[in-house]
Amino acid sequence: MPNGHDMTVSSNKILVLGGTGKTGRRIVDLLRAREADVRVGSRGADPGFDWEDPATWAPALRDVDKVYVSFFPDLAVPGAPAAIRAFTEAAASAGVRHLVLLSGRGEEEAQVCERVVADSGIAWTVVRASWFSQNFSEGYLVGPVLEGQVVLPVGDVGEPFVDADDIAEVAVAALTEDGHHGQTYEVTGPRLLTFADAVAEIAAATGRRVDFATVGADEYAKALEEAGLPAGDIDFLIYLFTTVLDGRNARVEDGVRRVLGRAPRDFADYARATAATGAWNRETS
Repeated sequence: MPNGHDMTVSSNKILVLGGTGKTGRRIVDLLRAREADVRVGSRGADPGFDWEDPATWAPALRDVDKVYVSFFPDLAVPGAPAAIRAFTEAAASAGVRHLVLLSGRGEEEAQVCERVVADSGIAWTVVRASWFSQNFSEGYLVGPVLEGQVVLPVGDVGEPFVDADDIAEVAVAALTEDGHHGQTYEVTGPRLLTFADAVAEIAAATGRRVDFATVGADEYAKALEEAGLPAGDIDFLIYLFTTVLDGRNARVEDGVRRVLGRAPRDFADYARATAATGAWNRETS
């Protein structure tokens, strides 16, 4: 825990971008529990923050000492490096002293953004995360789970699903403790699971049937298009499933243990805890 005086002066304000998202809202909650001075970075906040409107950046950065940088929609999309470069320049101009960047494992484009942050002249930490467990309960896969069948264009590739709570705790440590400057933490879960394995864990936790099926990328893209997903979102999802999930990330890393001194949360524990909340209960008419 930081010393009390560290978190009481105004220059220790922490801006959390994506402050209402999967990792951001968890980070905001943890920082507030530590009585940190937190500013939520989102379009609905005051001052608001919008990645697509650089005019919103300076007001959000005013009097801020540290920033958790979660880029929307993802660092792998075209234009992300330019946006990150412009933001780091704005942060440097505002007097920000430390940037903590949420990045993606195995995404070459994301690693370009990491280098931009590292070259910004500001102290930095990279939290490079694998696939979020919470994509099954707080993301676009919750619908298929509720319907009882998850269909994805991915085969028997192992993925060390990481819990968003672990990502948040690692980020908070980097934001509030010394010793994390210049560090890249690859955060994963403790074991590899295929998507079929993960769905089976969810089925076991909920006590009902949830099937998994593999489909071709073209067929999957067509289904997403018919569901009304924007073309850019479809392209990104196809990229994730066909490029990033090619086995390049089929290994566990020790980032959570390095920072927190404990093992990362297992997917089965996530599935049981999530099932207990009722998040996967189908509504009955």
